[in-house]
Amino acid sequence: MTDHPRIPLAGVLGHPIAHSRSPALHGYWLRRYGLKGHYIPIDVAPADLADVVRMLPRMGFAGVNVTIPHKEAILQIADIITDRAALIGAANTLIFRADGKIHADNTDGTGFIANLRQHAPHWQPQAGPAAVLGAGGAARAVVSALIEVGVPEIHIANRTRPRAEALRSDFGAKVVVFDWVQAGNMVEDCATVVNTTSLGMTGKPDFRVPLDGLNPKALVTDLVYTPLKTQLLIEAEEIGCTVVDGLGMLLHQAAPGFERWFGQRPDVDEATRHAVLSA
Repeated sequence: MTDHPRIPLAGVLGHPIAHSRSPALHGYWLRRYGLKGHYIPIDVAPADLADVVRMLPRMGFAGVNVTIPHKEAILQIADIITDRAALIGAANTLIFRADGKIHADNTDGTGFIANLRQHAPHWQPQAGPAAVLGAGGAARAVVSALIEVGVPEIHIANRTRPRAEALRSDFGAKVVVFDWVQAGNMVEDCATVVNTTSLGMTGKPDFRVPLDGLNPKALVTDLVYTPLKTQLLIEAEEIGCTVVDGLGMLLHQAAPGFERWFGQRPDVDEATRHAVLSA
């Protein structure tokens, strides 16, 4: 027998997962605040997801982050799902409760807004429509968050239109769907422009949406953060737009989970960004 307290464990589930910066981020916070605990990447094939998740609490895990491709499937495993995770149709944060229940939440949207507030403090979401490129899980979180902070209308274009139509069905009349070939025209009257696709990411196809009509007063942000300054952000900055990179969203979405698992609300500041970028 031992009276030593259990050291809390947390991690991130994905497939693949070796590229994730979450272990570097949480490891930095653990060291910064002198906390006992470990955060590890866990590569889980979709077929094994349910078995692995149900085993983790018995191994001492306080919770985990969930990333591609498991964010939607995890809702079929969780016992308790927050309203925002249900609306988005995906979860990225699990908390293993003392009563044995698995609690699923989605902090992507709040992380997205916190990043904009931090790096573009003069941003006014009510100033005009927002354009969202892409219609996957990240786009759903972004759309939900933009509606919540008062964006009057959201224009969406996706390479496969039915996925964009599904967002309109779920989020209502504020969402207006455009064909992908119209994406360049779609951004023209928008005060906020968001790329939620993988276009422009290292190793992925280039971002080729024409930006000639972009409003120089618009705020432009890219969820891609490898590279940190994407082609979209470079072109938007040349036009005169305020630009915000995607790394801050990763940092801010992680903070609520870290607080629940390790008992400390972490600061998201330049030291945190530096630690993740230099890892």
